[in-house]
Amino acid sequence: MGIAALVLFLPLSMHRVQAETAPLPQLQSADPFVADLFRRSGSTGMVVVVVRDNETWMQSYGQTYPGSHQKPNADSLIRLCSLSKIMTTDLLVKLVADGRVSLSDPLQKFAPRDVTVPMRTVRGLSGRPITLRDLATHTSGLPREIAYPAGDAGHFTFPDYNFRWQWLPGYRLRFVPGTAAHYSNIGFDLLADALSAAAGKPYPQLFADRIAKPLGLRDTTLNPTAGECARLLIGARNEGPCNNTTAAAGSGGMYSTANDMTRWLEYLLDLPGVPVHQDPSATATYIQASQLRWTQGLGHAGVPNGIGLGWVHLNQPDDPTTIIEKTGGGAGYTTYIALNPGHHIGIFVAATEGRHEGANIFRESNDLLTYLAGLTPVPGDSLELSADENHSDVQVRAATLHKQAARQRLARQVARTSVLAAVQ
Repeated sequence: MGIAALVLFLPLSMHRVQAETAPLPQLQSADPFVADLFRRSGSTGMVVVVVRDNETWMQSYGQTYPGSHQKPNADSLIRLCSLSKIMTTDLLVKLVADGRVSLSDPLQKFAPRDVTVPMRTVRGLSGRPITLRDLATHTSGLPREIAYPAGDAGHFTFPDYNFRWQWLPGYRLRFVPGTAAHYSNIGFDLLADALSAAAGKPYPQLFADRIAKPLGLRDTTLNPTAGECARLLIGARNEGPCNNTTAAAGSGGMYSTANDMTRWLEYLLDLPGVPVHQDPSATATYIQASQLRWTQGLGHAGVPNGIGLGWVHLNQPDDPTTIIEKTGGGAGYTTYIALNPGHHIGIFVAATEGRHEGANIFRESNDLLTYLAGLTPVPGDSLELSADENHSDVQVRAATLHKQAARQRLARQVARTSVLAAVQ
């Protein structure tokens, strides 16, 4: 089914201008496509939320855990994984507005007294200091990971504050900050530490005071209760205990639910009905990818055109199909959030792993978002990209251009078949 199924939902005209003037597809028309995506993904369970203006569509598929025979629901607990990062940068923007921090502040300003933040690269170059902006845009020169927990300690519980700050002074940066982008989880945990220091309160309290309580996010937390943990979705493999993940608060430790993510989408899209709204600077583009030597690890949902504060921007800013997105994964989960602000629509997807890998949830969610925005998705707009961290995102794009051509041919074939069926 895949892209063919999505194209079949579209009007017979394949012209984007006509699609923009046509009535918007009903949100529930997404159900057959998502049901098929769930089947092909091989996931154990999946929840999907779409918010468009004052409409909301939420659906779930599969099981809460293998053999449960119970569908996930709006209150099922989910590991957000790296979607936690866009909450960290939301706090960053709030503290910038308060005057407590600046994007140009060096990380050194918030480091423990006995810690020197490195400036020298592996090639001996001495660059400028790492700033909060560098951390938030993955341009700090820091690695993706520095250590993993031993035994069954659980995901997002290590490295903790003491470990990462003891490790940091001895590291030599991969590149001069600001000259390239390499996806970094440790960078976001250090960013969260800096925000906590600037605010003068523990990160969980800062998050609760500035995001969870004002928005009414009841189950979005780093330290779930026993009752919340009983609602945790589990995939084909039990990926460890449901416990306190404050150690990875900035990079991936947040838990949430589809109910809370509905409110979060409304907040991100500046829709009515939420008590507060996000500062537009939180989702703005801060670096054009073309200005960097290379990018790595940011292209899972499409080749980056721009890099924001935790966000990745796909397609040109003046393109109606522009998408602002954040991917997540780990601990037996795949998570995704994507926005098309121009059409006031956003999507959230969370899926637990199954017994085999399948469809690219990120790419196909982009196609669905574009369709529900009333735009004809052009095959190839969002490419299925490799997750190989050893290749640049642009190199991966070059290696997949033949897939784009194949999808275009498929779309033309499906469109012709639809026209013939309509006239017979």
